[in-house]
Amino acid sequence: MVFSRRFFLGLSLAGVSSAALARAGALGSVGAVAAASGTIAPGLLQRALDALERHRDSIEHRDFMGVVDFSLPSRTPRFYVVNLSDGSVRSYLVAHGRGSDPDHTGRLERFSNEPHSNATSAGAYRTDSVYVGAHGRSIRLDGLDPTNSNAASRAIVVHGAWYVSEAMIGHSGVLGRSQGCFAVANSNVGEILSTLGSGRLIYADKA
Repeated sequence: MVFSRRFFLGLSLAGVSSAALARAGALGSVGAVAAASGTIAPGLLQRALDALERHRDSIEHRDFMGVVDFSLPSRTPRFYVVNLSDGSVRSYLVAHGRGSDPDHTGRLERFSNEPHSNATSAGAYRTDSVYVGAHGRSIRLDGLDPTNSNAASRAIVVHGAWYVSEAMIGHSGVLGRSQGCFAVANSNVGEILSTLGSGRLIYADKA
């Protein structure tokens, strides 16, 4: 999927400054095909770009960013990796925390920043170091907003998980649940970590 230059300019008119978009690199899309529908909800993308500008002193790299739409059910690819140079978007499956979906409906019911909540937190995150842990290669996250300020102490990371797959959706209709981490498919974690390495933004919320 590709967002055109016109689409990003439309966001500017809707409230995101041209200066913010230029710093993000979003105006570098030339000749791209408009395909906004069916990808990231425009309001959510706008808030992510706002966060990129708001936290510009903490975000070293503005070539790619992650946007996660937790208003969508877990069976839908809802972890978007946006190329801010050409407007292209790739989407991946991602699980939410069991504390956010206690009945395992596949829909996130609530966010929480509380320790031991096993819930997903909303807000802007900065990607930190890649490490190898219990789930293999993973990337640490720093929460930049009051709604996710405990991310580091809660060990909220992006990691691969066996319970995130098309096979799991085919079996139960929903993905499994994490303990608040952004759990992605083992087949995708390498690509996501390589693209969203240290010093980039991931923004998570409901549209």
